[in-house]
Amino acid sequence: QVQLVESGGGLVQAGGSLRLSCAASGSFSWINTMGWYRQAPGKQRELVATIARDGSTDYAVSVRGRFTISRDNAKNTVWLQMNSLKPEDTAVYYCNAEYFLRIQRNTVGQGTQVTVSS
Repeated sequence: QVQLVESGGGLVQAGGSLRLSCAASGSFSWINTMGWYRQAPGKQRELVATIARDGSTDYAVSVRGRFTISRDNAKNTVWLQMNSLKPEDTAVYYCNAEYFLRIQRNTVGQGTQVTVSS
């Protein structure tokens, strides 16, 4: 089983920056795609960004050019650098990891709150 521990959320003014971190630990053979999702009050959870083990990335249209996802495979850690934050970025951000332990599995972190004030 893999456990994900997120950190870095908080309150920031519009135009500011935050950096989220997510560290994976536990039993696994390897971690494949890692990513960040978010859920705002009253809205469905949506994809923010993903990064494959080879470093290839994908972003939601709403965050392209403002957010950057990166990872360190040796540390089993993924980061989300968020710049030029907008009030509509306010949400709980969840880290997600696809990993292999005898079979392909998926796990989600507990979430970290990001609040952007106008």
